[in-house]
Amino acid sequence: MALLQISEPGQSTVPHEHRLAAGIDLGTTNSLVASVRSGVAETLADADGADILPSVVRYTGHGEVMVGATALSHATQDPLNTLASVKRIMGRSVSDLATLQGHLPYQFADQDSRVPQIQTAAGPVTSIEVSAEILKTLRVRAEDSLGGDLSGVVITVPAYFDDAQRQATKDAGRLAGLNVFRLLNEPTAAAVAYGLDRQAEGVTAVYDLGGGTFDVSVLALTRGVFEVLSTGGDTALGGDDFDREIAAWVLEKADLDAGRDPQLLRKALAEARRAKESLTHAGETVICLEHGTGISKEIRLTRDRFEQLIWPYIRKTIAWCRKTLREADVEPSQVQHIILVGGSTRIPCVRRHVQEFFGRPALSDIDPDKVVAIGAAQQADMLAGNGSGEGVLLLDVLPLSLGVETMGNLVSRLIERNTAIPVARAQEFTTFKDGQTAMRIHVLQGEREKVEDCRSLATFDLTNIPPMVAGAAHIKVTFQVDADGLLSVSAQEKTSGVSASVDVKPSYGLTDTEIERMLKDSFEYAEQDMHARQLAERQVEAKRVLEALGSALEKDGDDLLSAQEREIIGQAQAELEAVCEGEDSEQIKQAVENLEHTSEAFVARRMNQSVRRVMRGHRVEEFE
Repeated sequence: MALLQISEPGQSTVPHEHRLAAGIDLGTTNSLVASVRSGVAETLADADGADILPSVVRYTGHGEVMVGATALSHATQDPLNTLASVKRIMGRSVSDLATLQGHLPYQFADQDSRVPQIQTAAGPVTSIEVSAEILKTLRVRAEDSLGGDLSGVVITVPAYFDDAQRQATKDAGRLAGLNVFRLLNEPTAAAVAYGLDRQAEGVTAVYDLGGGTFDVSVLALTRGVFEVLSTGGDTALGGDDFDREIAAWVLEKADLDAGRDPQLLRKALAEARRAKESLTHAGETVICLEHGTGISKEIRLTRDRFEQLIWPYIRKTIAWCRKTLREADVEPSQVQHIILVGGSTRIPCVRRHVQEFFGRPALSDIDPDKVVAIGAAQQADMLAGNGSGEGVLLLDVLPLSLGVETMGNLVSRLIERNTAIPVARAQEFTTFKDGQTAMRIHVLQGEREKVEDCRSLATFDLTNIPPMVAGAAHIKVTFQVDADGLLSVSAQEKTSGVSASVDVKPSYGLTDTEIERMLKDSFEYAEQDMHARQLAERQVEAKRVLEALGSALEKDGDDLLSAQEREIIGQAQAELEAVCEGEDSEQIKQAVENLEHTSEAFVARRMNQSVRRVMRGHRVEEFE
């Protein structure tokens, strides 16, 4: 019995003493840290009373590193060493840079590494290192404010972040000397901050428009558990784009070219940001752009013109809202709560268009810049074992991927590691042989491509499958992981409805050391595994072609082929049989293509014969 794929689809201990914990919103433009004190979650301010930390880091040739407002103040004078919006390249490879929207106002070092390195006066640095400096500053602020070392933190990430981006965020936390309890999706943190987890069941939409990322999530609350029905967005769309649009308009109006002048571009962006914030309350503003020595130009920008400039970006966010609701099978009128997150949601026309789309006022009582950090702080306080926020679901992530065995001794992953739980995923499989009536489902855990390199969790059999030709059966395999980490796997043949299932115990019995070893092996053997998977897939394809052709020849070979034609096909069959168990995947591929080419005429005759049988006694018009 076998499977063949046909379509895609950290717990903390609880001590008795109070432990210091914090929630961190690591944002593209600004970052914050919050903590629960006296039962109330609040953001923590620095010595100057500012709780918002600009996500900007400046490197000097003297080894000095500036973070926050101090770094931002040098942005126009030292643009190439003052790094902002690095969240946009977190977890990205060098090849991804060309696809990122917008102009990144710094230079990348020439290097062979797959991780982009930004050239600075202090040498090349990665986005992980830059983010670690921001997190380190927030860690020090929290420890100074709370009067002790942090036991751990919850760091929020956009729901749209992929595995590589999430892992890069975790790495930055570790580099900053933080114990990362877990990552928490920003929309879930916002919903927790508003206490929606303690309300009646219903649907909530979280519209999160920050400086550099946008995402919208549709959450369903059922018995105190948030289920993410759908999420969508763009990791390269946000208030930074508004700034660039204004800056480009101002430079055009001033008849200036910043293409070869990073300092002028930084000035234009800084003025654009100031104008954007001013127009949140004012009807118009004046932008003063200095260039050259003592030369400046003043450009007047009205709110109406500003809204025209940014409307294409707002329209994209509304399109994402529409698409995400459609994927969740939810109408705008069914959404009971809309939460606004991110500083860019302060812009009046953003709020107006969001409220018009959903047909109801949005929740904005909590500062949209602070709401995510506050929710993260509540989760961190619970994970530290302090007992606050009773009844709130503690969201976790899967430490390793979960999947099933497929033909060729390969693993098909249904749920990737670092996926937040609870979660459910389904995928369709089919039979390999004609008349197959049973299938063994082998559940596996790990990151490697071959079954023997992953951990076996369970096996169970799906029986009484109606006998059909190979590939005709549709077996839906569903993985469900609940809030406690309990894995349930079920399989159902869609035509007959026959089903079977198995439950797997929580945590799957792996220590942190074992998980770390499995992850390390997945990276170390990545290239080797890729070649092994390619070979196995081609061996499976070879066997499928041989079996299908053999069955066809047995039925119709004598009637449709001459002795010479049959001999030629037989030679091609023999050649494929001779190499299909070998180690040369390219040789197997060529032998498969040769056999398919050799048997093309036979396949065409069989098809024509089938058509003639169907058409016998009928007219073409009957089938139109």
